[in-house]
Amino acid sequence: MIGIDVGGANLKIVDESGVHIHYCPLWKESDLAEIISTYAEKENAAVVMSGELADGFFNKSEGISFIVDAVLETFPDAVFYGTDAKFHTKACPELAAANWLASVDLLRRTYPNGMMLDIGSTTADIVPFSRFDQLIGMTDTIRLQKGYLVYTGMLRTPVATLANSAEIGGVVTPFSTEYFACSGDAHFVLGHIGTDVYSSATPDGKEVSREACLRRLARTVCADLEEIGEDGAVQIAESFWNAQRNLVCSAVEKVRNDVGADILLTGGIGSSVFAPLIGGVDLTTAFGMPADALPAYAVREIAALSGEFPEAL
Repeated sequence: MIGIDVGGANLKIVDESGVHIHYCPLWKESDLAEIISTYAEKENAAVVMSGELADGFFNKSEGISFIVDAVLETFPDAVFYGTDAKFHTKACPELAAANWLASVDLLRRTYPNGMMLDIGSTTADIVPFSRFDQLIGMTDTIRLQKGYLVYTGMLRTPVATLANSAEIGGVVTPFSTEYFACSGDAHFVLGHIGTDVYSSATPDGKEVSREACLRRLARTVCADLEEIGEDGAVQIAESFWNAQRNLVCSAVEKVRNDVGADILLTGGIGSSVFAPLIGGVDLTTAFGMPADALPAYAVREIAALSGEFPEAL
């Protein structure tokens, strides 16, 4: 039995041996079905998704059908968790962007008055467990409106979307709004992540290294690295990080003050970075859960707990 989380950029699979993350951008020609087929020796799969929003699809319905069909090629009896907190066996609207709810559904059973920050490559989910009944049926648009979804992440956020300038050589220098550098570049340069985590495509398609990241960051102010030096490029990374940190931490505090949560759990590839900033408990460090693939782990557990696959775990 495996748990699968099909995101727009990454396919995450959890089985008895651990977490497997595959870069699989659905906005391009995707080998989703082929990757899933490499797990054909497993008995079955429980699935969540958010990749239906990828702009390679005409609409969410087309994306849901594509993902469901890709899974069913290998696992014809797979079940899919929806925003109605139920399992389904075929494509339906409820499957859109339900991966966050699976995480909440699992964690609330142990921490009924808690909340989570799950920050991955692209987004941050900030969700209270005590309002589970009100969360059922929520779309991502509604979550954006309520502050339960903040669209920034550790890898794929364009630098110029959050910060608009940095002080370089003592001069406040505005950013260009081209997609020259991303959050992965900033976090790599600042030592928050390594090459094992920076798994998504880079803005220029070049390698992940300190020099390559610094060069991409320098272009944010229309410069070569030689023009502004390493210190200038690092200042760009710091400017982005200050803006992202403030955005996410403020959103967490707003939800926490609203619900009075007694524990804040952190997941996602940014878990270890943000946990100490917000007084959170890293799920991997504290409880041995795979924080970097929380929805895939959660849907696998819920399927077993619900009796969908009583023999699975």
